[in-house]
Amino acid sequence: MSAKFLESFGSKLAEQWVATLLTPAFVFWAGGTAAGLQRFGWKRASTWFSQQSEPLQIAILVGVFCLIVASGFVVQRFDLPVLRFLEGYWHPWLRPLRRWLIAREAKRSQRISDRWQTLQRLNSLTAEQRDELIQLDWQQLHLPLPNQLMPTRLGNILRAAEQRPLEKYGLDAIICWSRLWLLLPDAVKKDLQEARADLNTAVRFLLWSLLFILWTFWAWWAAPVGIISAIFAYYYWAIDAATNYGELIEATFDLNRHLLYQSLRWNLPPDPKEERIVGRQLTEYLWRGF
Repeated sequence: MSAKFLESFGSKLAEQWVATLLTPAFVFWAGGTAAGLQRFGWKRASTWFSQQSEPLQIAILVGVFCLIVASGFVVQRFDLPVLRFLEGYWHPWLRPLRRWLIAREAKRSQRISDRWQTLQRLNSLTAEQRDELIQLDWQQLHLPLPNQLMPTRLGNILRAAEQRPLEKYGLDAIICWSRLWLLLPDAVKKDLQEARADLNTAVRFLLWSLLFILWTFWAWWAAPVGIISAIFAYYYWAIDAATNYGELIEATFDLNRHLLYQSLRWNLPPDPKEERIVGRQLTEYLWRGF
């Protein structure tokens, strides 16, 4: 392998290559390579590669890099569909499963509410009970109304975040968001973009983890690695990222909704009760034009 090729790793191009390699796509293909070598033998592969000419070796390495980049780009296009699936927006033929999961989430929500009310009625709380009450209050905050429940934990967190502007201000977050986004300060946009990027990365990592199971055809350990990684990505990454993103959306409406009224030349209501009424009227105006 030529010295010029090795020296290229010190250039800016090489830095971009390394940044690209340190992605779930690289881990996926590295795992596949390890599984393939376990299946077919490292000695055979290394012998074959060493027997190739130097230009062909470089071409193979460049081809591998292009494969990683291309696969990463393709999988990135599925961020939104996979996120929607994890939220619980499923095809109609999955409705029986969806109804069953929503019923289970409803029971969980009721248990949380009942336990919270029980602790609230106590005159004095122990330290453990106080911690439990705080945790239950936190869980209730990230649950939507009973008639708006989603079949998954992630879906309920994001649905609750969408509901709170409507409950507090009469503003439908889905309808108003695209207009409000254009009015936000750059610093607010940056925080929201970073939070959403973190959520998208968690979803992408989960998808790569599931795809990693395909290497089970060559190595048995690919299945447990992929399953464990997917569970970690969902419960310890995506849910936290969704919670953070939802809280930022709520804070954005709390602190910047006045920009929407000002831009549309609507007077900001003087009290919360009237604001909920006017907010619904504003939402109707944005949605239907009257």
